[in-house]
Amino acid sequence: MRNKKTVFIIAGEVSGDVLGGGIMRAARNVRFVGIGGQNMVAAGLKSVFPMSDLAVMGIVEVLAHARTLKRRINQTVDAILTTKPDLVLTIDSPGFARAVIAKLRRTLAGRDLIANGLKFHHVVAPQVWAWRPGRAKKYAETFDKLYAFFDFEIPYFTKYGLDTVAVGHPVADNIMGKYRTKKTTGDKIVALMPGSRIMEAKKLLPLFRQFVESAPAGYKFVIPTVETTDKFVRSAVENWRVQPEIISSNARYDLYTKTFVAIAASGTVSVELAMMHIPAIIVYRMNWLTSFIGRILVHVKWVSLVNILLNKSVYPEFLGADATSKNILREFNNIANNANMRQKMIANLRRADVLWRPDSASVGERIAAGLFE
Repeated sequence: MRNKKTVFIIAGEVSGDVLGGGIMRAARNVRFVGIGGQNMVAAGLKSVFPMSDLAVMGIVEVLAHARTLKRRINQTVDAILTTKPDLVLTIDSPGFARAVIAKLRRTLAGRDLIANGLKFHHVVAPQVWAWRPGRAKKYAETFDKLYAFFDFEIPYFTKYGLDTVAVGHPVADNIMGKYRTKKTTGDKIVALMPGSRIMEAKKLLPLFRQFVESAPAGYKFVIPTVETTDKFVRSAVENWRVQPEIISSNARYDLYTKTFVAIAASGTVSVELAMMHIPAIIVYRMNWLTSFIGRILVHVKWVSLVNILLNKSVYPEFLGADATSKNILREFNNIANNANMRQKMIANLRRADVLWRPDSASVGERIAAGLFE
């Protein structure tokens, strides 16, 4: 009889890797095997293959990497069968997670692991309140337990019988009560956040370059990079006329305490900026077909989570064809030169604090406690 339970854990992008590391550190008497990045490796994981192979987003972009993803799905299923874990825990990356579990269920067909009580848990509820509400039922058919970030998400899944608990937003673990004290600096720092995926950085860095080279004098530009984009970003900015400073993603919270305005890709980083009460402009570019399909399917006005939750345009958003240096520069000048506008934005960001649900227990601790309840 094994003393330790075994969890096969899967994270497909940086934010999931950060949370996965927190879960691993919080879990007691649990052995972890699986797929992750530098945070989970630092917590003791030996990743089956590089996490960067899964960091793909967008309909067309996923199709372009279909062969790699299919190979990684098969490799992951084989690793789970070999490991024979007590539980499979997937963090975000829903397409990959559901594909792995669907193939695993077909392969086992009621035998061995399934018969012996193998459970499937997933972290991050899909935003069914924004688009494709039918996914809630599919999640209930796939997973045994779901860890959502917000209380209002629970009923969308429990009505289909899926055990769903709200654990709060994991970004709050790193920010609430720790990094909100602003630091004075002689520079007016503009943080440029091109995203955690290579495809995002490829589309946004040329736009950021145009903005930087047309921005008013007197600003210092800084780009935090993650492990999946660091080499690419450093190479891409070598020939910029105005050179930004490149720092590690691990130093980004300290950067935020000194940031005047941020220009950021849509995603987890916008939540970080909102929690830190940093004025920001949200931008995103994608393949034209992905953008077209998204406009048809998505039923919310905004992509930034703080805008969605407060149901108002707190952060300006420029998406697709609207993501131009001219639009960004205009909005940047409005924020930089209008003190009332800045203070109103910051006041709205403070209103959102209650939504992130910080308390003494971290999100990783709450999830770790629920794995074998």
